[in-house]
Amino acid sequence: MKFVNLQDYELGYVGEFVELLFYSAVCFFLPLFLRHPQWIIGIVINCVLVLSAFNIRGYKLIPVIILPSVGAFFGGLLFGSLTHFLIYFIPFIWVGNALIVFGVKKLNLFEKKNVFSSVAFSAFAKALFLFLSAFILYISGVVPRIFLFSMGLVQLFTAISGGFIAVGLQKIKKNILI
Repeated sequence: MKFVNLQDYELGYVGEFVELLFYSAVCFFLPLFLRHPQWIIGIVINCVLVLSAFNIRGYKLIPVIILPSVGAFFGGLLFGSLTHFLIYFIPFIWVGNALIVFGVKKLNLFEKKNVFSSVAFSAFAKALFLFLSAFILYISGVVPRIFLFSMGLVQLFTAISGGFIAVGLQKIKKNILI
């Protein structure tokens, strides 16, 4: 699993630490405090996840992967009166976030696949995993039907949109810094 330690370009210890702090703060505080629809929060969070894939190495990715769902749960904002159901999804969301982060790292940084196809494939893997998780929880009677849409098409849209925005931001950042 050498690919987990790859970066798009060398940031150095301080640069990586600053980006990690910034990405972690966005991942936790955005869903905790922002009172906008799930799709806006989702696009920003997925953008940060993909930027993290490009710039953060190894175990330091853990906060970025877990903090969005923790912030969303404690904020109680995303699903209104249905937010308590989010507790069932937290471990699945962590896996979904890991799928997009490590998918981009492996496909783009390690295997040198096209960045857009790497993001699209990783976003699809995340959305499919979350939808299947929601479907199993729904047919088991654990969560209401609304989560099938939220954990399916909404996840796919926000992951692809946020991922493609991240690609653009990364290109801009590299042109400024390199």
